[in-house]
Amino acid sequence: QVQLAEFGGDSVQTGGALTLTCAISGYTSSTKCMGWFRQAPGKEREGIAGVFPSGGATYYAPSVKGRFYMSHDNSKNTLYLQMNSLKPEDTAVYYCAASMTTRCLRTWSSDVEYSHWGQGTQVTVSS
Repeated sequence: QVQLAEFGGDSVQTGGALTLTCAISGYTSSTKCMGWFRQAPGKEREGIAGVFPSGGATYYAPSVKGRFYMSHDNSKNTLYLQMNSLKPEDTAVYYCAASMTTRCLRTWSSDVEYSHWGQGTQVTVSS
């Protein structure tokens, strides 16, 4: 059973940077996609970064591309999200997630394809 836990959320000012960490336990080769999502108050959950562990390709939502970077350390079973040039609209609860279905390979940003989620970590960006 894959279990995920996010760390690193904080309050920062506009233009600041943060790195979120997702600790993964029970990871198996059945994992097809790993992703970072976020949900702002009153908004739907948004997929912002995804990676296919088997292929290594990483994808980003247009809203974060060029500012956020996803990486993973297989030896530590850890996923990272480096966030730069933060804006107030980046304020949200951030989640990491894992998918065991090949459907995520076509729609990595669709949260319905992910079955395992962390508890979330709050990021607040003030102007």
